[in-house]
Amino acid sequence: MPSGKTHDAITILLAPVAAAICYVSTQSVSITVALTAAFLFGGLMFGPDLDTFSKQYSRWSVLRILWFPYRSCFKHRSRWSHGLIFGTLFRVIYFMGVLSVAVFIGLFAAAAYFGGTLPDLQSFAETWQKLGNYTRANFGADVLAAVFAGMWTGAASHTFTDMAGSYVKTGRVTEFL
Repeated sequence: MPSGKTHDAITILLAPVAAAICYVSTQSVSITVALTAAFLFGGLMFGPDLDTFSKQYSRWSVLRILWFPYRSCFKHRSRWSHGLIFGTLFRVIYFMGVLSVAVFIGLFAAAAYFGGTLPDLQSFAETWQKLGNYTRANFGADVLAAVFAGMWTGAASHTFTDMAGSYVKTGRVTEFL
């Protein structure tokens, strides 16, 4: 399998290609910047190797504890971590869930310490919705889709590289689909 350095180099080399394709397709600088930044994030920080002690996992520094349950639940190169269809989607859902729980615990601790009231789940969900609405209003209606597409293609570049290496070694790639 390719090394972490190889995966990083491929991500960095493909980022301008992704940007060019996005700009030609959309003619939008903001969408192109969002997709390209997400492509780099997806390939360097949010890729399939978060299921093992890897460069991607290490880059999270003290926040890598957020990925410990993910590492514990999935074996390396499973369809749920390296899969083209579900890999990135599952990581986004997992990360948003963990982030929501962490923020809620922080709010709970602050409310307990300072004597405030804890927001109920409905107001917590409405805050996430307001954040999404703010993002769409200020950065464009398609920016969240561009961010997901960038993260998916950045992570997919990693998976495709692993698929090529696996095919060269074994002649099959089905475990990635």
